[in-house]
Amino acid sequence: MARPVVSGLDPSQGPVSGGNLVVITGSGFSTVGRVAFGAASAPFIINSDTQITAAAPPATGPATVNVTVSGPLGTSTDQAPYTYVAVPPQPVVTLIAPDAGPELGGNTVTIRGVGLSQTTAVHFGTTPAQSFAVVSDNEVTATAPAGTGTVQVTVTTPAGTSRTEPFTLYSYLGIPTVVSVQPTQGSSLGGESVLIVGSSFTHAADVLFGSALAVFTVVSDTQIVARTPGGTGTVAVTVLNVLGEGSSTATFTYV
Repeated sequence: MARPVVSGLDPSQGPVSGGNLVVITGSGFSTVGRVAFGAASAPFIINSDTQITAAAPPATGPATVNVTVSGPLGTSTDQAPYTYVAVPPQPVVTLIAPDAGPELGGNTVTIRGVGLSQTTAVHFGTTPAQSFAVVSDNEVTATAPAGTGTVQVTVTTPAGTSRTEPFTLYSYLGIPTVVSVQPTQGSSLGGESVLIVGSSFTHAADVLFGSALAVFTVVSDTQIVARTPGGTGTVAVTVLNVLGEGSSTATFTYV
């Protein structure tokens, strides 16, 4: 019998937090009683006379240490360097601007947060962004893909994926479409309640009778109740989203 010999480590580096498994290869391992990363002992199991699996102990910071194994006949003297590396923090997203855009995508979205400099992917829900660019450790710009509904925007780096939060939501806006109004006519003085029926009303920003703005309440994605402004003649009733998009086939006549 001879003192143990270490010939290789796999992997040969890991996080300063430790805990990752390292396979040590060599010989004379059957009677090994201690594995050390530098001066720190590591828990281990002997797989065979030529292989040990050890859990790297934590380190106080980035450093390279020698891995040794010890048995009744002594401690290995081979150079078996293991490098502790600093792992960047998991990315954190704190702001999405704008937080809404067209269903067709293609618009630029600014993502702000911390730990974004090594961004490898940006997702809108499960769909990757059309493209993205790292501006700084605190900012990434992304081109939104096509989509529907409300989704979470996440950023992925080598350290992981950002958490989902209420303020990381992004809404795809359909074009509001008005198909009918009830009643279809009213006083030229305005002030009357009108039920507007259509679709994609959830994110309504404005209701227009002709070019005049109306006070309104969104009842559901398909209904709005508006109070007519004053006016004359027959005008189109239009609902606009925050992007200024809207279409209408309904009219209201002032009498």
